[in-house]
Amino acid sequence: MKLQKLLVPVDFSLGSEMAFKYAKFLAKKFSGSIHLIHVVDKRYVEKIAELNGEPEDEVSEKLCSLANEKLDGFLTRNHSDGLIAGKKITVGTPFQAIALRAQAIEADMIVMGGQGRAGEGEIDEIFFGSAAERVVRLLPCPVLCVPQEVAGLEDESK
Repeated sequence: MKLQKLLVPVDFSLGSEMAFKYAKFLAKKFSGSIHLIHVVDKRYVEKIAELNGEPEDEVSEKLCSLANEKLDGFLTRNHSDGLIAGKKITVGTPFQAIALRAQAIEADMIVMGGQGRAGEGEIDEIFFGSAAERVVRLLPCPVLCVPQEVAGLEDESK
């Protein structure tokens, strides 16, 4: 089995942290690399722009900048171990953006959290439950949906 390129969608939840741990394990086991994607949901950009009376492109820029800072913190907390081949922050429909990124990098597998969350702070990025389901149906590559709590993998992150 070829698992050289793993795509991990990150929404900064416990589910995406656990998915990242799995991806690190797989990348080490198969001498692969990890590509990260964070999707700022365009529906939230539209709603925030409408509520604040700001142009959507300015809201997108602010949210992407915040997401980039959070992604750097995510990688620091979760010890990327030199396995990161790329990271992308984009605005769009989560499942579509994930699918497009997987196709663009020719991902061998997507490793993602299987449970959604309602957001955190000012950024309410992704409800991964429905995104995971749509990604599974949309892509020809395998998708590993990881629950938030998985026994036996906690020590792997260190």
